[in-house]
Amino acid sequence: MKKSASDIPVLVRIQRLVSEEHRLYGHGYVSAAEADRLKKIDVELDQCWDLLRQRRAARKTGGNPAAAEVRPPEVVEKYSG
Repeated sequence: MKKSASDIPVLVRIQRLVSEEHRLYGHGYVSAAEADRLKKIDVELDQCWDLLRQRRAARKTGGNPAAAEVRPPEVVEKYSG
C-alpha cells in the first residue's frame, strides 16, 4: 500500500518505538523499570498501528484520513489481531 505523507510521522514513531523495544530486550535482562517502559511501548505501538489503519480505511472509502484520532489504550488493547 502506498504511504501517504501524513502517515510518515506515525511510521517514524513506530520505527523509534521498535528500536527502543529491541534495545531494551537486547541486553539479556529487563529491570522492573524497563518492563514498565516495555508495557508502555506496547500500548503506544498498538495506538500507532490503529491510527494508521483508521487513516488507510478512510482513504480507501473516500473519507477524510485527517479525521482519524489516536484511540485510548482501553480501546486498542481490546483488539485481537
